[in-house]
Amino acid sequence: MLRPFIIAFSVCLLSTPAFAQDDASKDLLDSLITDMREASMASDPISAGFEGDKEARRRLPDVSPDAGRRQSQADATFRSRLASIPTVTLSDDDKLNHALVGWVLSRKELVGPIDGSRIPFTNDSGFYNSITYTVRNTRFDTAQDYYDYMARLQDMPRFFGQHIANMRRGISDGYTAPTEIMPGVVTGVRNMTEVTAENHPLAAPFMDVNPRIDEIERAKIKAEGLAVINASVLSSYQTLLAFMENEYVPAARPDIGLSSTPGGRENYARLVKYYTTMDITPEEVHQIGLSEVARIRSEMDAIIAAVGFEGSFADFLNFLRTDPQFYATSREDLLKEAAYIAKRADGKMPEFFGTLPRLSYGVIPVPQEIEQNYTTGRYFGGNAKQGKAGNYVVNTYDLKQRPLYNLPALTLHEGVPGHHHQISLAAEQKDVPEFRQNLYPHAFGEGWGLYSEKLGVEMGIYQTPYEDFGRLTYEMWRACRLVMDTGIHYMGWSRAQAEACLLENSALAKHNVKTETDRYIAWPGQALAYKMGELKILELRKRAEDSLGEKFDIRRFHDAVLVDGAVPLGILETRINDWIDEELVREDD
Repeated sequence: MLRPFIIAFSVCLLSTPAFAQDDASKDLLDSLITDMREASMASDPISAGFEGDKEARRRLPDVSPDAGRRQSQADATFRSRLASIPTVTLSDDDKLNHALVGWVLSRKELVGPIDGSRIPFTNDSGFYNSITYTVRNTRFDTAQDYYDYMARLQDMPRFFGQHIANMRRGISDGYTAPTEIMPGVVTGVRNMTEVTAENHPLAAPFMDVNPRIDEIERAKIKAEGLAVINASVLSSYQTLLAFMENEYVPAARPDIGLSSTPGGRENYARLVKYYTTMDITPEEVHQIGLSEVARIRSEMDAIIAAVGFEGSFADFLNFLRTDPQFYATSREDLLKEAAYIAKRADGKMPEFFGTLPRLSYGVIPVPQEIEQNYTTGRYFGGNAKQGKAGNYVVNTYDLKQRPLYNLPALTLHEGVPGHHHQISLAAEQKDVPEFRQNLYPHAFGEGWGLYSEKLGVEMGIYQTPYEDFGRLTYEMWRACRLVMDTGIHYMGWSRAQAEACLLENSALAKHNVKTETDRYIAWPGQALAYKMGELKILELRKRAEDSLGEKFDIRRFHDAVLVDGAVPLGILETRINDWIDEELVREDD
């Protein structure tokens, strides 16, 4: 970065105090980042445990209103401290750190008034099953690791009790989840309740104790662990299930949209800004969605014509949804196909990226206790410090709803070059504050995942017109999200109105349409991140191609997008504009 260095050097020559100001500003910024990290780790023992804090692995978070107020007060102090730091003489890297700290604090302030702790779950995930993810990503090497885990499980009655209190507060405020999603949520809780201690997902570590531990100690760990499951875990789930069935479900709101809650439209507008990382309105997002639906539909029609299918668009969708050639016949076959596509993508990565992560990833099924209402696939991040690989998670429930023509797009999104590649590169950044290694603005991360699906065309991953139609189905899925999410939560749409976009314009299986609509109902705003982020990345790529001409290098562009980790779209645009200027004056290697 030649030019910023020259500018800083010239300033230093003109004025000795600039060194003092730069050092003082950097010290203030570094101190703020350190204090914010310490506060975050203190309030989030899950993350602290992943970072190696053994004591934190004995605890679950404090989710009480008092804890929330303390965090809000601390954030207000952090914002004041950040505003007092002069930025003129900070290095480019520290200016980026300053901007990202400011963005993190501003986002928390933006959504703070919503008080989302009153609905601590979505249609398929929540506090009641997130602990299973933590267990799968924790290493159990010593006996103490197991006893620390037991202590954490013994904290569950307090943890669940705080969540129940928060939900009761939501009932009093008229801020509850919609009735529409509650059957699936209750089923998810019941699946964690009506099992024996030995078969409980949280008992898995005790049922397969590390063989490097002494045999007598292993038996002791298993016995004590199962006793904790019986005494603390199952009782917590039993209390939660009774609360859900007897208190919460009767009080759940009848309307699906957030706009039906107190201050709902204003809150939704906040969430639109939060998840898109843009200053944009729900109406503007809705119109972008309608435009994208029309564009993608025309590309779908072209494929139907090219394969010579005789019949209507609806007939073609029915053909894709019902013809046996498009479906695996066993869970294992579906996983094998996903793994094969993942390895084909791995083999193409060096052609499109100059920098590859060290962390590997696997292909695993969605855990059976949550698969029925879970999305079609997801990425579970790894942890190099814990010796845990990332995982591309494939839903193998109800194979007739898992078409193979969608699998290449899903694999590219969740594995490489999508989430695994982007998240692992961010985690492996050197010489940056640790918060940047885990930062995840939704529009960047999910936008990159959707961009990766389209990049698969250039990578040669789609081998048939049907797979390319599957890719367009997935893109239509994300375009419809813009229409459906804003329709549900801002415009008062019914479920049938929302589902029509996917049923009439995509080859998504009807079960997936149902679970995805449940997701949008349960998680307002998040679904907007994908298409809005992808559109910005495509816009920046075209800008780079037009500006650089023959000097454009796809590998260097992709590295430029990802090199700083995940950032808000506004900061990404600034960084890519700077990169284009640097490429224009760069001498050929």
